[in-house]
Amino acid sequence: MRQIIFGMTILASLAAKVQASEAYVTNIVDNKGDKLYTTIYPNPDKETVILLHGGPGFPSDLLEVADILKDRFQIITFHQRGTRKSPCVSKDYSMEAYLSDIEVIRRFYGVGKFHLWGHSWGGLYAQIYADKYSDNLLSLFLCCPGSGTNLEWKQTEKEVMQLNKSKCTSWQWANMGWNNLLGMMGSDRAYGRLFTQVMKNYNDDFIDTENLGVDFTNLRAEPINRTRPEIVKYPVLARQEQPGYPITIVYGDQDIYQTSKDFVIHRYPTARVLTIKNSGHIPWLHNPADYTSILKGHYE
Repeated sequence: MRQIIFGMTILASLAAKVQASEAYVTNIVDNKGDKLYTTIYPNPDKETVILLHGGPGFPSDLLEVADILKDRFQIITFHQRGTRKSPCVSKDYSMEAYLSDIEVIRRFYGVGKFHLWGHSWGGLYAQIYADKYSDNLLSLFLCCPGSGTNLEWKQTEKEVMQLNKSKCTSWQWANMGWNNLLGMMGSDRAYGRLFTQVMKNYNDDFIDTENLGVDFTNLRAEPINRTRPEIVKYPVLARQEQPGYPITIVYGDQDIYQTSKDFVIHRYPTARVLTIKNSGHIPWLHNPADYTSILKGHYE
């Protein structure tokens, strides 16, 4: 069930407890016919932070993270290509296309240099962008990031599969396999059922998983299926000896990523690497106090 690797980020419905700012604006940004659903929390004269959600194929508005930062920064989030609100008519899920989305959004909002934050797949997406456009960055915050491209991605997949299997009964694991197969054949609903179980597995032992209330309306199978081959064929990311901007790497002490974390830590020898106790893959939900402290510390 290789597709279950994609690091999913809890959707806004789970964040109903968070009082998100009403001072935001949504825009559809065009990238050569592909559409990107974007949200900006305007904060004139402040530095900008762009947030990259996990996935791909399963967007999040990252309300909890935006809520921590929106008073001191201008925040931009967007639903990545191919999701329901960001239709990808070109069917292009190459890493180059993903990178172009950030550039188009950056230019649309008139942003020069900015801070980049990424979670899970979004954390790998952020690393790929940083490898290509390092001059655009003020800082890089990698929250439980995907470990790497090419062969490194395959190692990451193995670890995530092991985590999910360890959390499932035999019946649940069989159902995950069946829904994964249907999802690979193009079924959005099957992937919704698959990631319902994935979300329970990721949050088990940390928060109540009986009433997660995750909304899969915006999930689409196509970007899940088409992005993985592009990640696998993308060259292994180079080591960044002197990136020229601060980097923080954060993992939960019970994260889905295990030994593959070493790929990221080796890639960024100047980074501050921190582990959040009593946390899995979604630390802002599992240990919000420690996560907030670390996040604020990075930007201070």
